[in-house]
Amino acid sequence: MIFRQLFEPLSSTYTYLLGDTDTGLAILIDPVISAMERDLAEVRRLGLTLAYTVDTHIHADHITAALEMKRAVGSKIAAAAHDRLPCVDVGIEEGKPFQVGAIHLQPLHTPGHTDGHFSYLFNDRVFTGDALLIEGCGRTDFQNGDADALYKSVREKLFTLPEETLVYPAHDYKDRFVSCIAQEKKRNPRLGDGKTLEEFKTIMANLNLPYPTFIDYAVPGNRQCGVCPSDLPENLSNYCRQMTESLQG
Repeated sequence: MIFRQLFEPLSSTYTYLLGDTDTGLAILIDPVISAMERDLAEVRRLGLTLAYTVDTHIHADHITAALEMKRAVGSKIAAAAHDRLPCVDVGIEEGKPFQVGAIHLQPLHTPGHTDGHFSYLFNDRVFTGDALLIEGCGRTDFQNGDADALYKSVREKLFTLPEETLVYPAHDYKDRFVSCIAQEKKRNPRLGDGKTLEEFKTIMANLNLPYPTFIDYAVPGNRQCGVCPSDLPENLSNYCRQMTESLQG
């Protein structure tokens, strides 16, 4: 089995590459459109064929590369069935394992950051998207976010996994790469160390974070599985520039 963790610095997004050495098939979890050429080059370098892209949720901070990768190499698109996106080839549901070759993902519906959010358990690791970050968690103040739901998702579905389970989040802003369930249960300042639901709701209600820079473009684009808007302002053009230039070239 091949595993790579890839980082996109503009949105601080981690993309995860899983490859099955027996079949040569690969999946990418949370690919970013501006890093599409890099990711496909890594797939080719490893002698793999991209079979699927898999998103944890409808992102608000970047455009997914799912649609453009499908156009470029014929990979299929997997995403939450809950979101009912017409561009999706396979709808992810809890209780229905997602399998590509020897890669078996166990989908866990972990709403709260968004209502259609999924985490993916894979052997000794879990890809938590924005539901659980390293010593943090995703926001709950937009996209049908719900602090009660996120608390329940983390405490009842993620924190009940074996403590040695490795936690690979969709983002990190402090150059950290991986955590584990035991560490997050102990050290997460929002959800760990026995935090009650009321304590968590108070924390989330008082984050006072600015309105996301890219959300008004990212969410509509990602509801189409990754479409860069034609009216993107120049100051936000880097979110799609690399993809546009590579297609024009």
